[in-house]
Amino acid sequence: MSKVRRIAVIGAGIIGAAVARELLLRDESADVTLYEKEDGPAVHQTGHNSGVVHAGLYYEPGSLKARLCRRGVELIRDFAAAHGVAVDECGKVVVATDDVEVGRLHAIHERAIANGVPDVVMLDRDGLAEVEPQAVGVAALHSPHTAIIDYPGLTDALVVDFRRRGGRVRFSTPVSRVERRGGPAGERAIVHSDKDALEFDAVIACAGLQSDRLAARSGESAQPSVVPFFGQYFILDPAFDAVVNGLIYPVPDPKYPFLGVHVTRRIDGGVMIGPNAFLSFSREGYSGLGLNVRDALSIAADAGFWRFAAGNLPTAVREIGGVLSTERFVAEAARYVPQLAGATGQRATRGIRAQAMNRDGSLVDDFVIDRAGPAMFVRNAPSPGATSALAIAEHLVDRALADS
Repeated sequence: MSKVRRIAVIGAGIIGAAVARELLLRDESADVTLYEKEDGPAVHQTGHNSGVVHAGLYYEPGSLKARLCRRGVELIRDFAAAHGVAVDECGKVVVATDDVEVGRLHAIHERAIANGVPDVVMLDRDGLAEVEPQAVGVAALHSPHTAIIDYPGLTDALVVDFRRRGGRVRFSTPVSRVERRGGPAGERAIVHSDKDALEFDAVIACAGLQSDRLAARSGESAQPSVVPFFGQYFILDPAFDAVVNGLIYPVPDPKYPFLGVHVTRRIDGGVMIGPNAFLSFSREGYSGLGLNVRDALSIAADAGFWRFAAGNLPTAVREIGGVLSTERFVAEAARYVPQLAGATGQRATRGIRAQAMNRDGSLVDDFVIDRAGPAMFVRNAPSPGATSALAIAEHLVDRALADS
């Protein structure tokens, strides 16, 4: 009789939940435990994002990010349909407002085609008006299959399916470190939580905003470090729900590291503007001042952050206006959707992005997965991490099985 493999997954965000479920899809006899420090799933990044299922427009062709995004879209669509998760294929336009942006838009179109994004097309001014009558631009890129989804609902469904297959979930159980221990039968991993220390054949850590700290406490490198950036969202009053049909994005400016403020239809039928991107002084402070002394001191001690900051002062200047003023925030979106000028609404709970950063101040753009004996650490899972979650799970489990 073959030995039952005991595997731990740390973190019940969408990626951790998907990994735990994937392990039981591959081996229904495995003994899999999912650890989560909060009292439920999807409390952090998964529960505070824009809800977009990205099609794969922007990513470097052939990169892990591009490949996992396209595979992730297929898997999410099938899982959502099978488990009754709300999803809406509302489509997306990326709007160019001048000739310089048109040139950038053609480059995005070429990438989208190379990545296999289905039915993506360039539109002229009239074509844009047919898709989004209130949007203004000289050209646009249309991705008709870009969708929105209920990511917390999707994560809940993954956890339910994991449990149905025999998985064990330990909520309210923070993990302090993963210890590697050798023995006659080979190396094992000890998961130390605030409740106990249990031995596993393998551990896959999907710790998101705490990924660098968990790795460092487990004896691994603290690099790349996580520098948190918050994104604010502004939910428009219901009077503006009919202004847009789907998602409207600006053309990214290569001078800035983030996409810029965009208009997003929500899965509940509403419309929101955002997010901006600004340094967060807390990894998990979603309201109020969002100040955590430990997190702020960690940023101050990060040489990579200061190198990044020195090269991105224009970004900070651009973003601070929207942080301090809702009117500036709305005006940015009204640049390409004029009917939103002066729109009213309310700020939503902010999201916080776990941005991995190198010592030289460069942002880590692709997924980063480190292996340390029987333990695997997901060090960076940037957007489209949620879109790619089920494909990331396949990739991680493939690696885990190949190395076992």
